[in-house]
Amino acid sequence: MSKFGIGGSTIQDELNAIQPTVQHIQPIQNTEYEARIKKACDLMQAQNVKALYLNAGTNLFYFTGMQWHPSERMVGAILLSNGDVHYIAPHFEKGTIKDFMVIEGAIHCWEEHESPFKLFASIIETEATGAGSILIDESTPFFIYEGISDAISPETLGNGKSIISACRMVKSEAEISIIKSLMEITLEVQKAAARILKVGITAKEVTDFIHEAHKRFGVASGSYFCIVLFGKDTSFPHGVKNPKPLEENDIVLVDTGCSMHNYISDITRTYSFGTPTDYQRRIWDVEKEAQFAAFDASQIENTCHDVDTAARQNIESHGLGPDYNLPGLPHRTGHGIGLNIHEYPYIVKENNTPLQSGFCYSIEPMLVVPDDFGIRLEDHVYITKDGPKWFTQPAHSIENPFGY
Repeated sequence: MSKFGIGGSTIQDELNAIQPTVQHIQPIQNTEYEARIKKACDLMQAQNVKALYLNAGTNLFYFTGMQWHPSERMVGAILLSNGDVHYIAPHFEKGTIKDFMVIEGAIHCWEEHESPFKLFASIIETEATGAGSILIDESTPFFIYEGISDAISPETLGNGKSIISACRMVKSEAEISIIKSLMEITLEVQKAAARILKVGITAKEVTDFIHEAHKRFGVASGSYFCIVLFGKDTSFPHGVKNPKPLEENDIVLVDTGCSMHNYISDITRTYSFGTPTDYQRRIWDVEKEAQFAAFDASQIENTCHDVDTAARQNIESHGLGPDYNLPGLPHRTGHGIGLNIHEYPYIVKENNTPLQSGFCYSIEPMLVVPDDFGIRLEDHVYITKDGPKWFTQPAHSIENPFGY
């Protein structure tokens, strides 16, 4: 094996060395779903909201624990400001809804030839007493929103973001514990992936290895996503159509993560396979410096805008950019993570959301040198009352990314 853990091993040896480590990771408990509903109801009452529609997907799961993928049929739940939950689904799915139910609630069903939107309106009329607006989960497909607005006075409808994002952005200790465990697994997979590298290996071979490695750690679904890029391909933040094989002295970028209990990990490492040029080393060092500038700015008295600005100002002080110009940082500094790989809060200019204890987000101010190479170091932080904490320790150097 090489001095710094890059190359020198084999795919089979690395897979054979992995032992499952997920046994201790506990899913979210029913009491937490109940607490989430209470928080949402408190916000609804403060904002004069009488009902919140949660569409199938991560928002329905977040509040009720029900796992249901969105489709062409309306499936969701109406949360009333008094805490009552009313599920709405096709009649032939009633038994499955009962089976997937975690938080108890009435099930209202519609037959295939009937309108679920009229059923929605009747539930609101009979169950959501009193005045107040009706908010719709912002991830709801337009056809459902349109159907609801045709069945109910559209003047009473609004965007549920103010309730949903306020709840989901602030992670509990249980959520942070799940995410941290998954991040630690993915970091170990990153280390193993670096060890299998050799001249001529393809991006697909590395991607397949990473998928299997996540499974060997006990994550049944393997990788949630994976980007592997070599050389000039690393200058395209989310990859190319036909990735090139690895050559000596290429820059390597690996961005991957996994999912368990519906939560997600996401880590990027970029390093040199061989000897980096002085310019590559300089850009890598600026990337790490900008990452730490954003980390240092991740204080409760600051905003998402402040964190993005801290990274961007650091980058510009080295003559890169400015703004989104290249060579420089072509996108926001980071994104929230939880049930979705990209979710609130977004670490971007002009997002004046104040940081709160419990926020979890990436710091990844990628630097791109067009058609030459790119450097992305991505780690996530969670905010505490005492300041930011890393989920995983950041990269060490361009030649020794894992600090051996």
